[in-house]
Amino acid sequence: MVNKAWRIIPRPVMETVLNNHAYRHRVHQPLILHGPRGVGKTTLILERLLENWNKGPHVTGYVDFAESVIDNHPSHGHSFPWGSWTNCTPPALPTLRTQLENCLESMAEQGVRLGAIGSHQICKTMGKWHNLDTSLKRIIGSDNGVRVSKRGLTVGLWDKAVCTLSARLNAGEIDGVLGFGEKGGIVSGEEGLYYREGLVALKLAKEVIRVQQGFRANAVKRLNKSGKFSRSLANSATDWPYLLLELLSEAAQADYFQPKLVLNNIDVLKSAALVDDSSVSASMYHDSLIWRIIALGANETCLPVILVTSDSYYSYSAYMDFGFPDIFISRETFGWTPQQAKVHMVPDYFSQSEWDLIVEVLGPNARHLFEIYALKQSNYYRTLMDDKESTFEDIVDAYLAYLQVITDTIFVFILFIRNLQQLLSSKTVQTF
Repeated sequence: MVNKAWRIIPRPVMETVLNNHAYRHRVHQPLILHGPRGVGKTTLILERLLENWNKGPHVTGYVDFAESVIDNHPSHGHSFPWGSWTNCTPPALPTLRTQLENCLESMAEQGVRLGAIGSHQICKTMGKWHNLDTSLKRIIGSDNGVRVSKRGLTVGLWDKAVCTLSARLNAGEIDGVLGFGEKGGIVSGEEGLYYREGLVALKLAKEVIRVQQGFRANAVKRLNKSGKFSRSLANSATDWPYLLLELLSEAAQADYFQPKLVLNNIDVLKSAALVDDSSVSASMYHDSLIWRIIALGANETCLPVILVTSDSYYSYSAYMDFGFPDIFISRETFGWTPQQAKVHMVPDYFSQSEWDLIVEVLGPNARHLFEIYALKQSNYYRTLMDDKESTFEDIVDAYLAYLQVITDTIFVFILFIRNLQQLLSSKTVQTF
């Protein structure tokens, strides 16, 4: 196999569209980048854009939900771009939830370090969607006799809970997250207290949501068992990532703190495996997360969110499930032009004559190129080429025969399904 990396070809139009979306501090719609697997979507984000999206005031969270698919992801030494993620063993939903939450928590901590997110802002934002009193009393450790400030029951309980939790946490660990021990991390006493309070408040908010999810644990278990739908329980599963998204969106300031989020292979989240009753089903979690991102952008404004996917559902059907045609900004990429593919594949992978044959017969399709090259490296190719009368055309003929077998199999399967549907339909009519 050739160890040389493929050349990264700039795509000015696509890069301009993505940059225009990402460089705004708040937007009204998420952006979907859709295209078949293997056409360079991830490469475009990681190799061309992500570095610049983390310079200056820009902070970008990147989550690749397919990274947990060990047998079919480049980070684990495997890559089969012609295959659908739905044909792979689905990752566990708790693993994907942890990926997303860790990413958003890291971004929120950076917002705290910049002073853009404070304790009372967290309390105010949570208070829009949650009744905090009971959870805060439980965290403080007493449901009765808790003395609070006169300025407001909830705010007083919140301040008390922040003090209580601060005493339980490791001060050195908090200072480490805030970077106080690093060079240039020296701040005044009052400023340091504000930052510490903000970070502790962030941990308190997570604990409050954990307590409230505990209240609904039996309801979630019954929901999973029945297979029914509940919007309130679905939203409870996404309360923590949504709160972080809302806090980051409120804290976003042009030229100071501009967070953004890239969710790669979002379709993998939808088909993840539910391994316990700690959450609603993966499809319900996925729909709740996207719906709340849409609602946040439409009702207020949201930090730029880019959904990267190889599933055409997001470009052609999702808008019907989530509202109206303009609910998403959708951009599609279908791979290389013949000129771009030639830059990638010649002369490192094919000779000029081989390339001319491939373009004439198959075109610059990324899947075909990958499979033809894999076939060229196989023992079958070496055995075939040992025969002096054989040429590269024989390899292409063998591949075309393989494609014909696959096509015929799919056609036979479709005919079988249609005949079965007709048979069932006729039986249903006879029954009535």
